[in-house]
Amino acid sequence: MEQRDYFEDVYDVVRLIPSGRVTTYGAIARYLSLRAGARMVGWAMNAAHGRDVPAHRVVNRIGVLSGKHFFGSPTAMQELLMAEGVEVQDDRVVQFKQVLWDPTTELH
Repeated sequence: MEQRDYFEDVYDVVRLIPSGRVTTYGAIARYLSLRAGARMVGWAMNAAHGRDVPAHRVVNRIGVLSGKHFFGSPTAMQELLMAEGVEVQDDRVVQFKQVLWDPTTELH
């Protein structure tokens, strides 16, 4: 499978994340059985700009906005999440477990 195929698979999953919810790089990687794991999902998110992909809904395994530096401003990712009702403090999703969306359990 080509790298582009991995990216498109990742984007397809990210497009399914409901507004007001977040998932992790690792959860997407597990769902897609990606060999390069969370790192590959991170690369895909970094390349997602200009596409119809809600990349702001993907955070690291403890809810930190680790990809925020790839958005237009240092606060853009937080602003997008907060506009959807996700509370963020100090670059971390508040009540992370309550808003976590895991494609492995959510997509049957």
